[in-house]
Amino acid sequence: MRLETTEITLETGEEKTTVDLTSHAASFCAGKGDGLLSVFVPHATAGLALFETGAGSDTDVLESIERLLPRDRSLWRHEHGTSGHGRDHVLPAFIGPSLTVPVVDGEMTLGTWQSIVLVDTNVDNRSRRVRLSFLAG
Repeated sequence: MRLETTEITLETGEEKTTVDLTSHAASFCAGKGDGLLSVFVPHATAGLALFETGAGSDTDVLESIERLLPRDRSLWRHEHGTSGHGRDHVLPAFIGPSLTVPVVDGEMTLGTWQSIVLVDTNVDNRSRRVRLSFLAG
């Protein structure tokens, strides 16, 4: 077994956002044969999810986070960063920092409408790293 890995850097801006990483992941897996793709964000305030993009789900996810984890400073003990930043540190407990996707013949076996998406509500950190690792099987 061998492991291949790379890291990409994304600028996520000054507002909460989702970023579709599927094309990055597909390019990384192309021609690699069978194995497992691991996608990981080494950040304490971002997560990864599988969901349909482009049909309103991106906004639905961000609005659901807003309802479930409001950005109200009085709700969080975490004290540094912008008002309500404690919520950003709780996010990865709900939307984890890693995903694993089976790969067959160099193609991810995602469902028809599944996309690999970075979910980032932290307006204090504008740059994100994402680690893609492929374990051949």
